[in-house]
Amino acid sequence: MSTPASCAVHGLGEPSPWVREWAHLVAKGGAVLDVASGAGRHARFFASLGHPVTAIDRDAAALDALRGEPLVTTLQADIEGAAWPLPADAKFAAVVVTNYLHRPLFPQLLHALAPGGVLVYETFAQGNESVGKPSNPAFLLAPGELLDRVRGQLRVVAFQDGFLAQPRPAYVQRICAILEAERSDDPAQAASPPCYELAG
Repeated sequence: MSTPASCAVHGLGEPSPWVREWAHLVAKGGAVLDVASGAGRHARFFASLGHPVTAIDRDAAALDALRGEPLVTTLQADIEGAAWPLPADAKFAAVVVTNYLHRPLFPQLLHALAPGGVLVYETFAQGNESVGKPSNPAFLLAPGELLDRVRGQLRVVAFQDGFLAQPRPAYVQRICAILEAERSDDPAQAASPPCYELAG
C-alpha cells in the first residue's frame, strides 16, 4: 500500500487502543477484513478472539509475517491501482483500517460490511504536518471527514478528531460505526432513537 510508514514493514507492534476498545462490538466469530494490514497486528488480534480474518496488503514481505497464523488468510493485492480483489458479495462483520487513507476506497469498504457490521477506522488528520509525517494532504483527513463518509449509511458509535501526545505526537481522526440491520415492524423498536457517543 502507498501508506506512509516510518519503517520498512508496517503493521508491527501492539494493536491500536482504538481497535481494542471497539472489538467487542464485532459479532462473535464474525469474519474481519483488515485493510492495508501490513504485518498484521490487527489480524492477529482478531484471530486471537476467534474471528477469521482476511488481511489485504500490497507488501508481500509484510504479509509473510502472517504465514501460519491460525484463522488468518492473506491476500496480496494493489487496492489502489487494480480492481477490488474480493468478490462483490464478500461481506464482513468488521472492516478495520488504521494508518491508511485512499479516499476512492470508501464506497468499497462500506459495501463490504454485512448487516450489523462494524467499521473501525483510524488514521492521520490535518494538522499532522505540523508535528511530523505524514504531511502530504493526500494522507490527512479533513476535519470531520470520517463522519461525512459514513453519514446516512452507518450509525456512529464513537468519533474522535484531534491531537494525541502518545505514543507520539500526532493529529488523528477515528470512528467506530455500524451498518444497522434492517429493523422489524415493531413500533417500539422503530421508535427507538440511535445513540451517539461523540468523544474527544
